[in-house]
Amino acid sequence: MHSSARFLIEFGAIILALGLLGRFAARFQFSPIPLYLLAGLAFGEGGLLPLGTSEEFVAIGAEIGVILLLLMLGLEYSASDLVSNLKTQYTAGLVDAALNALPGAAMALLLGWGPVAAVVLAGVTWISSSGVIAKVLGDLGRLGNRETPVILSVLVLEDLSMAVYLPIITALLAGTGLAAGSLTLAVALGAAALVLLVAVRYGRHISRFVSSDDPEKLLLVVLGLTLLVAGLAQQLQVSAAVGAFLVGIALSGEAAEGAHNLLSPLRDLFAAVFFVFFGLHTDPASIPPVLLPALALAVVTAGTKIATGYWAARRAGISAKGRWRAGGTLVARGEFSIVIAGLAVTSGIEPSLGPLATAYVLILVIVGPLSARYTEPLATRLTGRRRKPAPASDTADSGLESVAEEPHEVGQ
Repeated sequence: MHSSARFLIEFGAIILALGLLGRFAARFQFSPIPLYLLAGLAFGEGGLLPLGTSEEFVAIGAEIGVILLLLMLGLEYSASDLVSNLKTQYTAGLVDAALNALPGAAMALLLGWGPVAAVVLAGVTWISSSGVIAKVLGDLGRLGNRETPVILSVLVLEDLSMAVYLPIITALLAGTGLAAGSLTLAVALGAAALVLLVAVRYGRHISRFVSSDDPEKLLLVVLGLTLLVAGLAQQLQVSAAVGAFLVGIALSGEAAEGAHNLLSPLRDLFAAVFFVFFGLHTDPASIPPVLLPALALAVVTAGTKIATGYWAARRAGISAKGRWRAGGTLVARGEFSIVIAGLAVTSGIEPSLGPLATAYVLILVIVGPLSARYTEPLATRLTGRRRKPAPASDTADSGLESVAEEPHEVGQ
């Protein structure tokens, strides 16, 4: 069979399988990410149907998928939003990082993987899945809840931290020295600060230059600009993903909205290819040995994420039920955990890191939506049982206090 024909058959089968898996996931209202990862395991080395000629194209598609994921993330936020979140919610971001990154780092060190792998696994356990959480909030009708801005603030701070974190692990994985690594980080921070400054002061002019009434021209300009900046960023050893993220931040208004609508289907396509590619580089036989550490890490970091959301919501004055909802919603990990682990897999620092990250994400991307739905009622039931009954004379007063404490929340 001609190589071109085989390529078309293989790649067509992959895309068709992803489409069917996505429809299956949508039918039962859960994230398709675990199914995409399983598909990659099936098509990879050691799987049921190993790929041949199409693997190189899948690798390129996966790289574009990461770039589009970060671009679309940047389009969600304006520079002023990011600056505002940094000023008002930075303490929540610090608590989030401490509670959720440290377990991953500790696990890597306990497994004897070394400090570089510890920094990578810390990022895997730290970053929640913005995509999965946004979908869960919509499905549960909680977009208007009082705790939702707190959840989004935590996610924004996590996403913004990627602009600092990714260059750090890129330098570490490249094996550069202290001086070179410091220079790389300085370049990344300088670029991020410059883009934020330009976006705040001249964002309208940039968006006006990029904007076009013709969807074709808008798509070509935004996509071409993003790939160009991502390539330049990678050439400077910063990170292609960070470059794409900064391009998204710089765009605002009609240009950002139009680009978001045009690029969403492309993002979904290439993001699915990225998850498949990650699965391709994970031997299914390597997962069982790391399943127990992955499960232990999932249990611990599910608890720390719930604690993070509870603390952040309490600090914002949200009622007890809203605090539990905020914590339960933040549990899901997904796309960015895989992006971080993918960098480590490509560099080859630790063979078991990829399988552990795959198992970890598979567990929490399934548990996350369940946690968002059931953490609050379960916590309310458990705390209600432990609470002693109030004296009869105080019943009316306590009822009034509970009503005052629990403001109306949409979708409660």
